[in-house]
Amino acid sequence: MNNPYYSISEYYKDTYGEKVYKLPIKLSLTCPNRDGAACYGGCIFCGESGGSFENLPSYMTVDEQLEENKEYIGNKYKANKFIAYFQNFTNTYMSLEEFKQVIKACDKDYIVAVSISTRSDSVTEDKLIFLDKWSKETGKDIIFELGLQTANYKTLEILNRGEDLADFIFACNLLNKYNFRICTHVILSLPWDDSKDVRQTARILNALNISEVKIHSLFVTKNTKLYNMFINNEFEMPSKDQYEENVIDFLRLLKPNIAIQRLVGRAPEEDTAFCNWDTSWWLIRDEIIEKMNNKGYIQGDKSERIIFDKIKGDKS
Repeated sequence: MNNPYYSISEYYKDTYGEKVYKLPIKLSLTCPNRDGAACYGGCIFCGESGGSFENLPSYMTVDEQLEENKEYIGNKYKANKFIAYFQNFTNTYMSLEEFKQVIKACDKDYIVAVSISTRSDSVTEDKLIFLDKWSKETGKDIIFELGLQTANYKTLEILNRGEDLADFIFACNLLNKYNFRICTHVILSLPWDDSKDVRQTARILNALNISEVKIHSLFVTKNTKLYNMFINNEFEMPSKDQYEENVIDFLRLLKPNIAIQRLVGRAPEEDTAFCNWDTSWWLIRDEIIEKMNNKGYIQGDKSERIIFDKIKGDKS
């Protein structure tokens, strides 16, 4: 089956010459939209794990987590190069000195990059200045994972994000100043979005020099506000077919050099009331790929840059 999009595994091989896998790291953190700095309660879809479920306990040191995960993941996938991935909650929501210590723990020969999952409103220049210097000294790449989810401000309010599109744009501009890679999380089955919102989100990412995208469907995690809304029938979840069409439209508009980390996520069945229409994540992925291949679609074939360059070439 031909891959009609630029996968993250392709990017890793292009950049590092071989397979690269993430080593998740869990810190004892929270978010500014949980403790009142931005708002209270957190995102309506976010459970107590803070967006991670495969991590080691946070009482383990960064060094201990890296070594244990390296041994397990390295042996399982026969990998030698890894990315240190600070995954749960907001991983810049700490003092500069604390941040320096957890990043410095990643200075290991087998680490090629550090990926930092955080919020747009928690990207501060003092930490970026440190990262820029540390990256140049160690040769490690820096990746920031930011959760935009959607460009629709009304949906962002429903999700209780506590930040908006302007925050995201500001953070991207700041990160681009230091040439750090930006991975953006988007949810393409939000009940309050339509196909125009999906397309607009892709166009905005194109304009902001985004490097990678992680695509999700909407999970309903138990013991969340979204769960209460779900069991009270306060919204109607889009169908699997609609999600797949949204992903295809999104990919066709997205620039072809933006690496795709995933087409659909996954979550533990016991923790969710709704997850991927009771369908395996890999089956949904394969259906999207098959639909694109059958119709001759590829990532970026509808992006404005490609269309503009074609028109310009036809006129010359």
